[in-house]
Amino acid sequence: MPMTIAGRPVRSPDRLPVEDPATATVFAEAPQCTAAQLDDAVLGAVAALDGWARAGEDRRRAALLACGSVLAQAAEEVAELLTAEQGKPLRQARAEVALAADWFGHTAELSLPQQRLVTEEATEVTLGRTPVGPVAAIAPSNYPIILAVTKIAPALLAGNTVVLKPSPVTPLASLRMGQLLAGVLPPGVLNTVSGDGDLGPALVAHPAVRMVSFTGSTRSGRAIARRAADSFKRVVLELGGNDPCVLLPGTDVGQVAGEVFRRATVNSGQFCAAIKRVYAPEGQVAELTEALRAAAEAAVVGDGRDERTDLGPLVSQAQLEHVRRLVDEAAAAGGRVVTGGAPLPRPGHFYPPTVVTDLPPGTALEQDEQFGPVIPVIGYGDLDEAVARANGTRFALGGSVWGEPVAARAVAARLECGTAWINTHGDLRHDVPFGGLRESGSGVEYGHWGLLEYTHIKITHAARLP
Repeated sequence: MPMTIAGRPVRSPDRLPVEDPATATVFAEAPQCTAAQLDDAVLGAVAALDGWARAGEDRRRAALLACGSVLAQAAEEVAELLTAEQGKPLRQARAEVALAADWFGHTAELSLPQQRLVTEEATEVTLGRTPVGPVAAIAPSNYPIILAVTKIAPALLAGNTVVLKPSPVTPLASLRMGQLLAGVLPPGVLNTVSGDGDLGPALVAHPAVRMVSFTGSTRSGRAIARRAADSFKRVVLELGGNDPCVLLPGTDVGQVAGEVFRRATVNSGQFCAAIKRVYAPEGQVAELTEALRAAAEAAVVGDGRDERTDLGPLVSQAQLEHVRRLVDEAAAAGGRVVTGGAPLPRPGHFYPPTVVTDLPPGTALEQDEQFGPVIPVIGYGDLDEAVARANGTRFALGGSVWGEPVAARAVAARLECGTAWINTHGDLRHDVPFGGLRESGSGVEYGHWGLLEYTHIKITHAARLP
């Protein structure tokens, strides 16, 4: 699968192996972008910038619609690549590609604001928006297609050009999407490159890149922010999440447990806004734990190409080992593994849905982002304790409260996070901004607010000649 640079397919003498996480075997290769090829990609974006920025919103809007159409037409091909390299069930891969195609259309409905700030007899001051410049879009491995498009679409509508770098673990579907979109975009407007862990830092450091939009780990986001600061690049960082879920006293466990399980294990827990820890009244912990255990043991874990599969493998051996370590440490500290708790004895990176309770305060399973299908259930005595523990990590992406809506709204107001959901969780929309606080990132994505991140304010102050 070639890269796309300045509108042309480009291969590389060096190769990047791509593994099928359901078998833990290499099944394909992607190009390993060289330093010279990366420079060509960024300079291709630079060369295309002026013409694209001056093309006008209507032309760019039409191009986005064409992007959505061509991606929709190739949805099955892209989805099959996505399942093969990422592991998620094929029906979920299809849904991701369909959402990405629709996202182009939703973004095309937006417009850049033009405001008149001052209108006087001799002076008129207007506020407009101009593109930032070439954008480095760095996408993660969990949702590589939609989380690339949520960057590409607003960047292009705002008049920027883009260099997309997918995760080295999941490059194939993104490379194919780059080929498809190059067929409806002017050369250099969108460039797609692939490579190992050294490619991202090189892209961020390139002097011609003016903005970095990144979704991924807090550790990588911190390194990007430092590197970008050297040349005052703009950054939008959507980083780790450790989202709490608080059940209010008296909540009907039977009514909500299935949905809590689903929102915690979506994409095998590999979702920044999945439920990562559950706080329940002490008197309801046993009932909730039993309901989650039943849901976990009923879920089918398997190859994403099997239509019976509910949960696929974790994306890599490194991710499997991270989840294993957190659960093992929790058990050693006194936590009780109710179900699951060990990798499945089969080829591939399979970890079953796991429920853990009786966690002592401060364990890493509560404090850190696991990014796996593990649900810690933690009892609380009163709501002040629940809120304090919910807010007691370095992350602040999302959170949810489940129960009577008025009471839930009052507790949700106390959660320190970018989005607080009530009786749902992780429900992201194209017309609602999304972002986190603290070590969960900076800036927002999605909708009008996300579009503005890809622009500078431009003031035009016009005075009448004397």
